[in-house]
Amino acid sequence: MSFRIAKKELLTDKIYSMDIVAPRVAKSAKPGQFIIIKLDEKGERVPLTIADYNAEEGTVNIVFQVVGATTMKLARLEENDFVSDFVGPLGHPSDFVEEDIEDLKKTNMIFVAGGVGAAPVYPQVKWLKEHGVDVDVIIGARCKDLIILEDEMRKVAKNVYISTDDGSYGFNGRVTDCLKDLVENQGKKYDKAIVIGPMIMMKFMCMMTKELEIPTIVSLNTLMVDGTGMCGACRVSVGNEIKFACCDGPEFDGHLVNFDEAMRRQTMYKTAEGRAILKLEEGDTHHSGRCGCGGDK
Repeated sequence: MSFRIAKKELLTDKIYSMDIVAPRVAKSAKPGQFIIIKLDEKGERVPLTIADYNAEEGTVNIVFQVVGATTMKLARLEENDFVSDFVGPLGHPSDFVEEDIEDLKKTNMIFVAGGVGAAPVYPQVKWLKEHGVDVDVIIGARCKDLIILEDEMRKVAKNVYISTDDGSYGFNGRVTDCLKDLVENQGKKYDKAIVIGPMIMMKFMCMMTKELEIPTIVSLNTLMVDGTGMCGACRVSVGNEIKFACCDGPEFDGHLVNFDEAMRRQTMYKTAEGRAILKLEEGDTHHSGRCGCGGDK
């Protein structure tokens, strides 16, 4: 079975959006979940967070950045081309999907999206809007040209704050500085933060939200490699427990995540020698011992 690319768009430098025709995935998808895409039978398995889905049209939107050979090949495909596999939805949906809507309406939430993290943030904010829940969003990037999905986000969020490291657009500073300004200078009060983006950004954002006493959820989708729990790439310490982002997440309590360990592992996993060392160090806890792919749903 193959899956057609219905729409392709270049969002900004090396960041693409694609709508893939996958009716069963679109029908079952929920905010926070991901898919695994393969370009051909011998291709690499690439986990990507679901950026949007349309059950009526049977399409699933993915947003990806060209960082290696496989994503470069994916970027070269055009509308009406096909990919070999598109499996999902995988992972656990965002916790709020199961919460009482009336309770959610009373919760002041802020989403913080760093770079491509705006893609997985969007379906969550959209779902909440559809259920009558208004939330604030911070979108951050190094510069104005790297901000994505701003227009789409403004249609579903109560307030959207743009933050650029170089001050070329919106708030002049990092997303951590922007949140601190909202709370300490603009009188905003938040009961919960959902943070998605590069690991280093999530680490420092969690340090900031802990200081501000805001419970925080992070998505560790950036750690995933094969998406099944068998490769050991997304192993992470959460509190006193070993978790795997693809099977147990991808969302976790940000104040319990050991970001330093996770980033060290992320660097080591890039080399064969590093993977061998990790496997030796971690023994039976190196991988989850179970496949979380769930087949083609």
